[in-house]
Amino acid sequence: MDSFQKDIDDRVHLTQSNRFELLLFRLGTPAHGSKAELFGINVFKLREIVPMPAYTKPAGIRPPVMGVVNIRDQIIPVIDLPSLLGCRAESGLNILLITEYARSVQAFAVESVDNIVRLDWSQVHTAEKAVNGQYITSIASLNDDAQSSELAMVIDVEQILYDIAPADHQLHAGKIRAQAQQIKAGATAIVAEDSRVARVMLEKAMAAMAIPARMHVTGQQAWESIEKLLKEAQDEGVPVSDKIALVLTDLEMPEMDGFTLTRKIKSDPRLSGIPVVIHSSLSGSANVDHIRKVNADGYVAKFEINELSSVIEEVLARASRGERGPLVCRLHAVK
Repeated sequence: MDSFQKDIDDRVHLTQSNRFELLLFRLGTPAHGSKAELFGINVFKLREIVPMPAYTKPAGIRPPVMGVVNIRDQIIPVIDLPSLLGCRAESGLNILLITEYARSVQAFAVESVDNIVRLDWSQVHTAEKAVNGQYITSIASLNDDAQSSELAMVIDVEQILYDIAPADHQLHAGKIRAQAQQIKAGATAIVAEDSRVARVMLEKAMAAMAIPARMHVTGQQAWESIEKLLKEAQDEGVPVSDKIALVLTDLEMPEMDGFTLTRKIKSDPRLSGIPVVIHSSLSGSANVDHIRKVNADGYVAKFEINELSSVIEEVLARASRGERGPLVCRLHAVK
């Protein structure tokens, strides 16, 4: 356990090279199988890993929430992850993964923890067409040998939290006070987001702001779209801002992460004037330093659509005046 905790505390700045750390864990045997598969979660989401403590089950608690625990004087809900993903923990729920995610803290009960591996985001592939699992967002190949690669399924925490407490998300997305934004006719927003539930919310937000949007599941897809629109602008002899109003990106995505996407945009003189806003569930304040280093224009922790709207309004206004300024950040205290 201490070695896992040390790895979390001692992780390096992998965001500069399209790399990240994935914690591997097991949930037990699936309902229709005999092998305990590997699952993964980004180490950036982890606060700590602890042995399963005693927990309290308040009246009215419903599965998959098992109850609550007191960790360092903070009351944290405990979620039975194996039951959500159709697994049976043969040896019991032995480990709690304490996560900070989308402005909240929650604990996921799992059977066991395997290892922490460092991967390139190019080793992670979208799972939307590969598996029929609503809580799997991507599949990670754990080595470079395509013939014998072991795979890990990366869980979609956003979808899990949405399904457990949909009212919380609907409150944020359903009361959008956004005003229509003034952008050039024909320009569009490039949106990169691998979570299905987050894409739906962002589509609503863009529509409320009257900003046409092209949705992409990976950073690589978004980059290819940007390159295509840049070429169109060059062929037509117009500024790229006539084609791209802004880029709105998640951080964690298969193939290319949001750090790399932002860095590629801001390091290209032809594209550097395009406003880039990062909208991420990695809501820990430590991530702000990484975001500043890649010269993003705005950062909003999920899921506060009205705050996202205000940041987009501010960075668009700044871009229209040809101004560059400090990071426009909306990062509230974690619950």
